[in-house]
Amino acid sequence: MGVCKWYTKRFSDYAYLVFRVLVGLGFFFHGAQKLFGLFGGTGGGSVAIFSLMGLAGLIETIGGVAILLGIFTRLVSSITALEMLIAYFMVHFPQSWNPLLNGGEVVVLYFATFLAITVYGNGKFSLEKKLWKKEIF
Repeated sequence: MGVCKWYTKRFSDYAYLVFRVLVGLGFFFHGAQKLFGLFGGTGGGSVAIFSLMGLAGLIETIGGVAILLGIFTRLVSSITALEMLIAYFMVHFPQSWNPLLNGGEVVVLYFATFLAITVYGNGKFSLEKKLWKKEIF
């Protein structure tokens, strides 16, 4: 076995854990910004909870925490990927199809990220596996 294969096999579970935690944390920050007005808020404050942005904030906050902790990860990442798809076509696509021109780069990257998380699930380290000894969703 070559050095690269040994290195990749040995650390891939840890690398995926770091990836999943950072994605979950980043997504949580987006939700907290909308719901609680943290990090400068949206337009200087929070959004109305019973609005489309409020729903997005709820999905981002709860989804971010769930992905970070590794609980119901496949289900949650499917929902968040769908949210990103809807956000892209409702908000960004009408301005231009190109994500670089319409401000949708982050949305496209999150969409691709959530697709990958949907495929790979929790990984080796997760709260779900710790609690139930298996991945439920």
